[in-house]
Amino acid sequence: MTMKLTAKRFRIRRPEFPPAPAEAKADAGLFDNHDDGFGSGNFPTANPANLSSPAEVASDESMDKIRHEGLTGRQLRMARKLAQKHGLPATSDFDAVRLLRAAGVDPFQRTSMLDLVTAGGKPIQPDESRALAKLPAGDGVQLPQTIKPIQVPSTQARAEVNHVADIMKIQQDLAKRRRRKSMLLMMRLAFFVLLPTIVTGWYYYMVATPLYATKTEFVIQQAQNPAAGAGGLGGLLQGSPLATSQDSIAVQGYLQSREAMLRLDGDHQFREHYSDASIDVIQRLEPGATLEAAYKVYQRNFQISYDPTEGLIKMEVIATTPEKSVEFAQALIGYAEGQVDQLTQRLREDQMQGALEGFKDAESKMLVSQRNVVELQEKFKVVSSEVEVSLITAQIGQLESLLSQDRLSLQQMKSNARPNAARMDPLERRIGALESEIGQLRAKLTEGAEGGESLPQVQSELLVAQADVQTRQLMLAQAIQSMETARADANRQTRYLSLSVKPIPPDEATYPRAFESTLVAALIFCGIYLMISMTAAILREQVSA
Repeated sequence: MTMKLTAKRFRIRRPEFPPAPAEAKADAGLFDNHDDGFGSGNFPTANPANLSSPAEVASDESMDKIRHEGLTGRQLRMARKLAQKHGLPATSDFDAVRLLRAAGVDPFQRTSMLDLVTAGGKPIQPDESRALAKLPAGDGVQLPQTIKPIQVPSTQARAEVNHVADIMKIQQDLAKRRRRKSMLLMMRLAFFVLLPTIVTGWYYYMVATPLYATKTEFVIQQAQNPAAGAGGLGGLLQGSPLATSQDSIAVQGYLQSREAMLRLDGDHQFREHYSDASIDVIQRLEPGATLEAAYKVYQRNFQISYDPTEGLIKMEVIATTPEKSVEFAQALIGYAEGQVDQLTQRLREDQMQGALEGFKDAESKMLVSQRNVVELQEKFKVVSSEVEVSLITAQIGQLESLLSQDRLSLQQMKSNARPNAARMDPLERRIGALESEIGQLRAKLTEGAEGGESLPQVQSELLVAQADVQTRQLMLAQAIQSMETARADANRQTRYLSLSVKPIPPDEATYPRAFESTLVAALIFCGIYLMISMTAAILREQVSA
């Protein structure tokens, strides 16, 4: 009994694949010789026929056949689980398949799990699974009556045939999957890319209204400054686009504003033109559209840009007719010129206003001081205090000279021994009169006549008034110079709009560009499809992981 169990264990643990033909023949010869290790004598228990029973030999043969079937790991695991569920004592995966088949259960059918349930809905117990083949008809379990043996190839050609068959099957599955994926990809591309592109091309070629574009370019220039051109930072920036870049940007912003649109609508019926029924629905402006909707149409059809490197403002006006596009372009150029004038008008007015006010103030004060001098002259009956002083001084000088002569004559007469009194008396009276006149004249220089102001006071007041007049005259001259300087600065602040490209009506429609727009639409749809596909693939991978 111990030898039988040992032989059985040996048979169970042998390799899956059968031995080579040469080894099989050697084993067959060994059993034919009946060599049991005891020499030429035969031992009863050493007979090979006694090592295993016919049932065990049949089970070994069935195990070999099962191994040769090329079952997958998943199938073997399913068979082991079914055997455990039915309580079959399987020692290996292949033994589980053998026991299930012996019990009348096919472990590789999808309905095998349903077949293991009785009519009452309860699972089969382990003791019942051993007698599945003996159950009477009508007990709820449907089993095949006979199992046909599986035809397997010979051991020599089995591996190659199975490998080729597996490779062919894998290639066929891959080809089917590729065809399926290709068909699915073509359907997606047709739905998400081709169909929208066809619709877009049909719109551009058949429906879109032809539009005409008029292009215009102009530059804002500043008046030349001779003083700034001599040197300094102003001379470096003079004539460059940086000198007028701020003005150009301001004009660009004004032309793109709602104010310019409303002004254009009031002068040239902007809304009425783009609300014409001949324009297609996508580009047409509804008659009762809001201000924002009209402004969107204005931004789409009036393209205004500024080039800081060249200092040019480029403008493209799109309309349904060439004449209307030129009309709109000329109107916008006129608006730009008015805006350029307004940019520096306040600065120029402020500069001129300050200089003009200073000039008027200096002039009025100079007139007041001049009038004060005249009033003093009229009051003192003196044209000029200096002239009056010089006249009195001259008279005093003359009288002094006469007085000196008369005194000399009187002194000469008195030097005679017998002076002539008749001649001396008149001479003495004349000397007295001269002295009296000289005294009066000298009194005029220092004293006022009859309580009036003296000549020095008159002279001082006149000198102060005349000095005030001279100061006001100098201030007036400076105010005049400042006003001229402000006028020159105001002229330099003046901006001019120089038109480099005049608006000319086109003879062919500029838009729509059907081919370019359709191609761009196709690229956009392809990009959207690729992004959606990549996002879906990433999400699918995350979910499956």
